Amino acid sequence: MDDQDIQGQIEALVAEEHQLFEAKPDPTEDAERHKRLEAVRHELDRCWDLLRQRRGREEFDLDPDVVSARDAETVEGYQQ
Repeated sequence: MDDQDIQGQIEALVAEEHQLFEAKPDPTEDAERHKRLEAVRHELDRCWDLLRQRRGREEFDLDPDVVSARDAETVEGYQQ
């Protein structure tokens, strides 16, 4: 997966996130929508982390293809 693929995935996830936010409230679907929104947010964090790893390696003329996506638990544990 290259930077463009990751960026495309980020854009698709952002679009889905917006769609989930803009959906009309429906009590029968709220729990499922909330669950999906959390999954999208975790996947977005993983994609951004992967893109940052790749760009960091590229900046120092290192091979960006050796990095891989970290699991959501690791990425979510980062301090901001």
